[in-house]
Amino acid sequence: MEEQDRRRWSQRQRFEFIEWKLIWEGLLNRSDLEETFGISTPQASLDLRMYREVAGENIVYDSSEKAYVPSPKVAPKFLRVSADRLLLQLRAWLTEALQREDLWFKTIPPVDMAPDITRNVNPNCLRELLGAIRARKGLQIHYQSLTNTRWRTIAPHALAFDGSRWHVRAWACDREEFRDFVISRIDEIGETCEVGYDPQDDVEWSTRATLKLRSHPRLGEAQKRAIDRDYAMTSGYREIEVRLSMVYYFIRRMNLDLVDLPPERVQLWVENLSEIEEAVQAAKDESKARVAERRHRSVLTQSRSK
Repeated sequence: MEEQDRRRWSQRQRFEFIEWKLIWEGLLNRSDLEETFGISTPQASLDLRMYREVAGENIVYDSSEKAYVPSPKVAPKFLRVSADRLLLQLRAWLTEALQREDLWFKTIPPVDMAPDITRNVNPNCLRELLGAIRARKGLQIHYQSLTNTRWRTIAPHALAFDGSRWHVRAWACDREEFRDFVISRIDEIGETCEVGYDPQDDVEWSTRATLKLRSHPRLGEAQKRAIDRDYAMTSGYREIEVRLSMVYYFIRRMNLDLVDLPPERVQLWVENLSEIEEAVQAAKDESKARVAERRHRSVLTQSRSK
C-alpha cells in the first residue's frame, strides 16, 4: 500500500510538471519528462497518455512544433498557478538557496536582482538557539547592541525574519520582558540554564492583528489606481495579517512611519495605525500582568508547601 501511494505521488508530481511546462513555457516534449525525472521513454509516453485521459482539454499536440502546447482554455488540475511562487523560486536560485536542477525551466529566462546584503548568522549559534528553544532552557549570550556589549541571559522561544535580519524572540531575564535579539549580533554562546518563564506569556508574539492598507491619501487619482493594482487592493484597501511583535518591522521596512517622505516614495498608508499601536501596548501590558500573576501563584504554592 505504501509503495502504491508513493507511485501515485510520483505520477501526480509528473502531472504537475506537465502543467507547469504548459503554463510557464508553453511547450512540452516527452524528453522533458525523461530528463527531469529520470524515467524511461515508455514511462514518459504512459504519463502523457494518462494525463490526456484526465485532462485532455488542457493539452494539444502541435505538429509544426513537434511538441505539446497548451490549449486556448487550459485550466490546470494538478498545478497551483502562482506568479509569486515562481518569482520566489527564481530569486532563491539567484541567491543560491535553490539549485538549478530544482527549477523546471529548460532555459532560465534572463533574470537578475539588486544586490541583497545578507546578515551573517553563525550556524553554531543558530544550532544552540534551536536547542534552547526545544529544551525550553535559558541561554547565556554575549550580545553586541548599538549601545553596549555584554553577557545576557535569554530564554529563546521563536525565530522571526523582519525582511532583512533574523531575530530570536526570547524572554530577556535582565529586563524581565519578551524582546527580539538580532542573531547576527550574538558573537558568543555560553552555558544553558533553567529559567522560569512561559512562552504563552508573550502576548505580542501570539496575537495577530490586521493592518488596513490603502494608497497614500496625498497621491493623485491615477497614482492611487496604480498603487491599488500593484498591491491587489479590493475597494481601495489591502488587509495584511501580522503578529503584533512584527508590526514595528513591517511598518519600518515599508517606510510607513516616515510621514515627511513624499507620498510617491511612501505609496501606502496604514488606515488603522493608532488602533494597531494601542493593540501592541495592550499586549505588552497583558504580558506583564500574566508574568506577575504566574509569579504570584508560584509564591503561594511555595508558601503552602512549607
